[in-house]
Amino acid sequence: MKVRNSLRALKELPGSQVVRRRGRTFVINKKNPRLKARQG
Repeated sequence: MKVRNSLRALKELPGSQVVRRRGRTFVINKKNPRLKARQG
């Protein structure tokens, strides 16, 4: 699966994690919970 640039940008921020759940790719951030993204 290609990863969107928006996910790549969020991945670089402090505290963020890339998680794969149910075939979807999510970016979640415990330090700043507003920073979320989903692909797929």
